[in-house]
Amino acid sequence: MKITSIAKLTDQILAGYRLKPQDDVSLLLTADLAELQEGARRLQDEFCGNHVDFCTIINGRSGRCGENCKYCAQAACHHTGIDTYDFLPKEEIIRHAKANQDAGANRFAIVTSGRALTGRDFDKAIEAYKEMNATLSIGLCASHGLLTREQLHRLYAAGVRSYHHNIETSRRFFPQICTSHTYDDRIRTIKLAQAEGFCVCSGGIIGMGETWQDRLDMAFALQELGIESIPINALMAIPGTGMEGRPSLPAEDILRTIAIFRFINPTANIRLAAGRKLLPENGATALRAGASASITGDMLTTSGTTIKDDMEMLKRLGLTNDEEEEVTTCGAHR
Repeated sequence: MKITSIAKLTDQILAGYRLKPQDDVSLLLTADLAELQEGARRLQDEFCGNHVDFCTIINGRSGRCGENCKYCAQAACHHTGIDTYDFLPKEEIIRHAKANQDAGANRFAIVTSGRALTGRDFDKAIEAYKEMNATLSIGLCASHGLLTREQLHRLYAAGVRSYHHNIETSRRFFPQICTSHTYDDRIRTIKLAQAEGFCVCSGGIIGMGETWQDRLDMAFALQELGIESIPINALMAIPGTGMEGRPSLPAEDILRTIAIFRFINPTANIRLAAGRKLLPENGATALRAGASASITGDMLTTSGTTIKDDMEMLKRLGLTNDEEEEVTTCGAHR
């Protein structure tokens, strides 16, 4: 199919059509941004309503990662001066989770550095998840790398319902940003998590030197995987990493990417992540133009925003993050 009008395409998607990789989607790249965003807003209103999903994260283990992802401040091959520490005490993790719950966040994730969380550190994570599941009401997410089926089973049994594992970019471009593991390694982990019953949160980073076609390919790959929550990170080039010195993307490119991902994945939660400060009003405009979710609070090694600030922003926009029955664990309305 060749797209001849953004308004017509929007109507077709609302009527049930889904874009395919073989469609001529070039108009998504050249259409007036305001027109594209209006279409994305209509899709968002239909599939997500006025609900915005807020998740928070804690860096449960920092630094000394043996992988060589060029963008990452935590890779041991980079020299970024970040704090490095072993797995945090359970009490500290739970304290942060409760504070985020009380502030109104929908979900809390422990994120850890390294190829995979294993051994005693993984046992500690399981203990923390079990206690949070028993004592808190906030949804639980995990991001622990390339886990095995058995590990994912243990996470699910501990009360975790969302697993975060980005594909990062297109299959074509992935070897340009990482060679210590493969794109297929990541796909395998995602499919194992889905088979275990997790809602998988998976997206990537834009601004690493990829082309627009790479961004389209990433969006279609996520569609094929049936991903319900798609974080879009705009690269914040950290000194000492392999991406040091790369220029920040223009806000218009980030906003167009968000809108395009909404057209290709209309029912998913398109989630603002790193790089929000590159957007107008810290992402407020994007939340009415395709983005229906956001990471909030402290965000690993990149600056974020406070939950209080985001709650106030939602009120100004006439949006809410109150949980409703028709909202899935980590995806959009159905």
